[in-house]
Amino acid sequence: MKTILTSAVLTAFLCAPAMAQEAPEMYKETYPDYALGAAMGLLGALEGDQAAIDMKTMQLIQLGVAAQIPCTYCIYFHTRAAKAAGASDLEIKAAVAAAADTRMWSTVLNGNAYDMEAFKAEVDTLVPLN
Repeated sequence: MKTILTSAVLTAFLCAPAMAQEAPEMYKETYPDYALGAAMGLLGALEGDQAAIDMKTMQLIQLGVAAQIPCTYCIYFHTRAAKAAGASDLEIKAAVAAAADTRMWSTVLNGNAYDMEAFKAEVDTLVPLN
């Protein structure tokens, strides 16, 4: 019940109409007033009722990105938000590990200047679309 309630509160906060006065204090103190409504509107659109990705998956993606930036504020927020949306500790570890794996291979391929056309040809063979 606690998880459902926490998730409902989090969803209500994240999906609230985009008005500067409804933004959390941390946003109001760090973002230009004239652009805050638009920023909150984008957040509401990405995580609202019509979002293409469910809240738990969205938070796990955002946590993976936050870990790569790295941003301690974002890591704290998205870990907590993912848990509130129902993510398990194992799912959180998996999301962060997947982000690390992507970063590692990006480093290896970019650092060795691997040929992009060769890369695309191999990926197209490994991952057929139909």
